Amino acid sequence: MQSDDDKFYNTDVANTEGLLRIIQSVPSPKAEPFKRWLAKGGYERLEEIENLTPLPQP
Repeated sequence: MQSDDDKFYNTDVANTEGLLRIIQSVPSPKAEPFKRWLAKGGYERLEEIENLTPLPQP
């Protein structure tokens, strides 16, 4: 990845799924509130999708 000083540096990256799997694998009590927050957000999003009504057809 190119930086502001025009040098290239190796960078570790992850997509969304990979990042969530990394967070899930952290065995720390300090990570638990974040894991619960992610789970709550995911649950709310699934509920939102489930409760969507189809748009009326013209």
